[in-house]
Amino acid sequence: MITDTFDNRTEEIIKVWRNENAKKVDACILTFSNNILQYVLERFDCEKIGDLYSSNGANPVYVFTYEGKEFAVYMSYVGAAGCVADIEDTLSLINTDKYVVFGGSGCLNKEIARGKVMVPTAAYRDEGTSYHYAPASDYITVKNSDTVAAFMEEAGLPWIQGKTWTTDAVHRETRGNFEKRKSEGCISVEMECAAVQAMCDFRGLNAYFFFTCGDLLDAPKWDARMTKNQVKNTQHDPGHFDIALELARYIVR
Repeated sequence: MITDTFDNRTEEIIKVWRNENAKKVDACILTFSNNILQYVLERFDCEKIGDLYSSNGANPVYVFTYEGKEFAVYMSYVGAAGCVADIEDTLSLINTDKYVVFGGSGCLNKEIARGKVMVPTAAYRDEGTSYHYAPASDYITVKNSDTVAAFMEEAGLPWIQGKTWTTDAVHRETRGNFEKRKSEGCISVEMECAAVQAMCDFRGLNAYFFFTCGDLLDAPKWDARMTKNQVKNTQHDPGHFDIALELARYIVR
């Protein structure tokens, strides 16, 4: 069974390459939005330092300087497996142990999460990737949650801490599973957090997560809560990158 697949006793067949000559950066910011990546490329003097390769093609990694610090940025694949593999592959291009991960998520509690940045404290492991990096459990602790919350407080942003539900199956978020996760304190649902945290724990990296509320599950019918081509207040809002960038600066200062 998948809950028995964690193996820290035998050797990995395809090894992660930690390049000793990789570009040293203070932190890496990853986005899931092409709109936001284009915003970054237009706003900052970005230098391409390499590519992450897959059968889908090359995915560029860039570096830029902000307030005297050097940061990497790239667009991640959506979903646990692709996102985790991307982060591991960046270790051949950049040298850092700090990754800021942000994006949209579904809202599981309209009473407390609407209009606030959601900072996960623990992630329910309803995906497959995390079970290869950590022993089986229902939840995995998000270790840097309090650091992200402290930044949100200092920055004066509306924020809330709570558990998140990480799932692979967008179209199988059933009403019954929603009710279970909400009753356990989950306020958001997304596709990467549990897996990224498990991998970072295993590899000795640090992840800093925040989510912005998108579609609403906590309603009689699913509500996308956005209009056609809407950007503001969605996961494609460039303002969310500005938050991520200031968070990156906060964790390295």
